Amino acid sequence: MADYDYDVLVIGAGPGGYVAAIRAAQLGLRTACAESRETLGGTCLNVGCIPSKALLHASEIYEEAKGGHLTKFGIDFQGVTLNLDQMHAEKAKAVKELTGGVEFLFKKNKVTWLKGKAAFQDAHTVDIAGQKVTAKNIVIATGSSVMPLPGVEVDQKTVVDSTGALEIPKVPEHMVVIGGGVIGLELGSVWRRLGAKVTVVEFVDQILPGFDGEVRRETAKLFKKQGMELKLSTKVTGVTVADGVATVTVEPAAGGASETLTADAVLVSIGRKANVDGLNLEAIGLELNKRGQIETDHSFRTKVDGVWAIGDCIPGLMLAHKAEDEGVAVAENIAGQTGIVNEDVIPSVVYTMPEIAGVGLTEEAARDKTAESGGIKVGKFPFAANSRAKTNRDTDGFVKIIADAKTDRVLGVWIVSSLAGTLIAEAAIAMEFGATSEDIAYTCHAHPTHAEAIKEAAMAVQGKPIHI
Repeated sequence: MADYDYDVLVIGAGPGGYVAAIRAAQLGLRTACAESRETLGGTCLNVGCIPSKALLHASEIYEEAKGGHLTKFGIDFQGVTLNLDQMHAEKAKAVKELTGGVEFLFKKNKVTWLKGKAAFQDAHTVDIAGQKVTAKNIVIATGSSVMPLPGVEVDQKTVVDSTGALEIPKVPEHMVVIGGGVIGLELGSVWRRLGAKVTVVEFVDQILPGFDGEVRRETAKLFKKQGMELKLSTKVTGVTVADGVATVTVEPAAGGASETLTADAVLVSIGRKANVDGLNLEAIGLELNKRGQIETDHSFRTKVDGVWAIGDCIPGLMLAHKAEDEGVAVAENIAGQTGIVNEDVIPSVVYTMPEIAGVGLTEEAARDKTAESGGIKVGKFPFAANSRAKTNRDTDGFVKIIADAKTDRVLGVWIVSSLAGTLIAEAAIAMEFGATSEDIAYTCHAHPTHAEAIKEAAMAVQGKPIHI
């Protein structure tokens, strides 16, 4: 048996990679993790999920205080001002605490952090900053990075990507967001709340590609109501910058007359791509699929023996929590246990206000899937009829449950609500256990809570909601 430096070497210390490394070490495997950043946690903790949520939360508080929402509750503020530097400082503090927390967990679990970028020499050997390291099993967990827009240069000053949008030192007068997906809407929401005019340019005819159609239409109305301009079925043909001012040229996606938008900030947010450059995958004969990703089997094995892959660099939703679950599963599989991730029950959340969350199939996909087997039943319940939402003056949105018409098994749940990201966990657990809408409808929910809307939507699938 070959003598290796480690039983497991994980390449990348993002949510998937650091979780895989910790779990492998817990299972008694000699484990190392290669990471070239100065801090652990990957994109998510450093320049993604965590800092963006810090700004989303802070900007929500500011808007509530500045916009008079609290006045109706008898709370009056005078002279509310924005200290953007302090907002950025608090965001940086949260990032430092969490990235430091991962470093502590590495030490606690005896995971060796190998600092530097890794490149394969063969299936069990990598070069890390000039050092040769061998491992019986190597897990590729390199995540993803911003997808560039051809012909548009990101200077991180006037034209920014998602990383640059987290560090803008002054509230823009006008921000143009190229891309109406999750990241664009979240970061656009931050700067709109802080005072910027925000225009979102989306190539297709609706925002949030991949989400339930009804949810996409409803949230578009809410964003417009909040003051966000949406230019749908529109493509960007060019961006030029002069003296800190960007000129964005757009035209109808189907072709037609062009127009220009002037902005002092442009956010390019058209998607993400797998981080595989520099890994020297050619050295181990590992090819990429048409989307530039690494293919694996259900156990996260690649076609190369001893090489595994998880997270954003493999097919599936590019989400931190998906990568974390895969990190646990791949470590358990390497240890000879059975690690499984149900890719059909991965919740997605947009952390705008209200939040938007879904798990399972959209109504459109569910109809297609069951067209020959009996179709679907759909139940909806609006938060306008929910008692807790009423008392909080928080009535935007609804819960929608999609069930198989024959078996009543829940196929998908979609929620638009201030608490959607938290509420969707109940739906995910129910679906993981194969619940029917009747199971949810007859489960007692505490009153008064937003969660009662899930119960009522399940009752609506049965045709018997109580409070509407």
